[in-house]
Amino acid sequence: MVSEEKSTVIQSFLTYACSVPISEIITVEETDINGKHYTSGKWQKMEKPYAFTVHRVRRARQHRWRWAQVTFWCPEEQLCHLWLQTLRELLEKLTSRPKHLLVFINPFGGKGQGKRIYERKVAPLFTLASITTEIIVTERANHAKESLYELNIDKYDGIVCVGGDGMFSEVLHGLVGRTQRDAGVDQDQPRAALVPSPLRIGIIPAGSTDCVCYSTVGTNDAETSALHIVVGDSLPMDVSSVHHNSTLLRYSVSLLGYGFYGDIIKDSEQKRWMGLVRYDFSGLKTFLSHHCYEGTVSFLPAQHTVGSPRDRKPCRAGCFVCRQSKRQLEEERKRSLYGLESAEEVEEWKVVCGQFLAINATNMSCACPRSPQGLSPAAHLGDGSSDLILIRKCSRFNFLRFLVRHTNQGDQFDFTFVEVYRVKKFQFVSKPAEDKDGSARGRGKKRLGQLCSDRPPCCCAVSSSAWNCDGEVLSSPAIEVRVHCQLVRLFARGIEENSKQESHR
Repeated sequence: MVSEEKSTVIQSFLTYACSVPISEIITVEETDINGKHYTSGKWQKMEKPYAFTVHRVRRARQHRWRWAQVTFWCPEEQLCHLWLQTLRELLEKLTSRPKHLLVFINPFGGKGQGKRIYERKVAPLFTLASITTEIIVTERANHAKESLYELNIDKYDGIVCVGGDGMFSEVLHGLVGRTQRDAGVDQDQPRAALVPSPLRIGIIPAGSTDCVCYSTVGTNDAETSALHIVVGDSLPMDVSSVHHNSTLLRYSVSLLGYGFYGDIIKDSEQKRWMGLVRYDFSGLKTFLSHHCYEGTVSFLPAQHTVGSPRDRKPCRAGCFVCRQSKRQLEEERKRSLYGLESAEEVEEWKVVCGQFLAINATNMSCACPRSPQGLSPAAHLGDGSSDLILIRKCSRFNFLRFLVRHTNQGDQFDFTFVEVYRVKKFQFVSKPAEDKDGSARGRGKKRLGQLCSDRPPCCCAVSSSAWNCDGEVLSSPAIEVRVHCQLVRLFARGIEENSKQESHR
């Protein structure tokens, strides 16, 4: 390939051998050598040395990228200009790179460093890459979402959000909602085929957890994320729609959690005055409370996927599982379009009833610095499925063992009280709701706050929990969830396998 050959030739002049693809060169510029002193005897012998500088990506530790510069010297002006012209022509052919971006900055999220992070670490790289921006500093909740509904977004090559997972979720809802409105799609219909957005979303991490960024890039580092935007990376990602009574509640891309994680987010919302420590406090309080919830989970297995939640094959850059699963899903849809029976009508729904400490659905690993493997290490970003994790009622000690597995390399699903399924749709109805509307076999009396008389002890059955939807509270326990395959794209490429760290010379 021309680009790879050219980049290899460039780097062969260095004191260390390193091949850099054209796609990872930020820009090239002629270097002003007037007034500079050259210590190398080789260049001192040149009467009129000419130079150009290549700004490129350098890989560092733990999936981090860094902006690096390399200056090349030429004895002839014509040769120097030839290199510049050739490299610029190759860079011009990279049409996936953004030229004009809309940037939303949340000045309040995380530690309130969003604006500072953007100005110091991101803006200089955008300027270097000749990317123009329009910046909106959000002033209230849903400011970004409302703006995306109102602005003319056709003039942008992408949307960038500077903040945490909440900021990303707001931009996601605005972009997906705007796309459906323009396409005439009713989002309140659970079976509606949603239209993918043509714009990519870039995430500059500046929150407290930054789970989405960590799960798609492998690190929470602003400079790394900015460089992925600059080089025009693209990563498709699934989005789940959450409905109740034919009304869209929210979209989810990471965690949809009922029970333990729902109780944590519900309790922490009442303690915002505590700052970020509220999550640790509410987590401990919820663990000690040890509430379990009775209900029915119905799900449609994702038979189109080529992986499983326990195959220990994580989603990585250029993921085969995501590509193949997307292809299989498209084949299913084609059969339906040509008059064959609908795949969803043929496939059999599975039903699981019982008492649960937690019900989690993850579209991604949900990895973060505290839990490097995440809630479901083998979950895939773009395979059109969600990993449904059911944690049945157990002792507090066993539940603690399960939680600890999230922080190490152990198989967190290797417990008798844990079940995991790969699904493309699921529904949940809590027991009190079942008894009220008669939609399932009633068992008589409600057990609100009552101590469980059956084993295991120290587990309390209460009426209902709330859903934690990517960090937001959904008060309705009865929901219907559907995964929409590769509905959005990010400025990312996925976590790279065996990424090589370069020398710091």
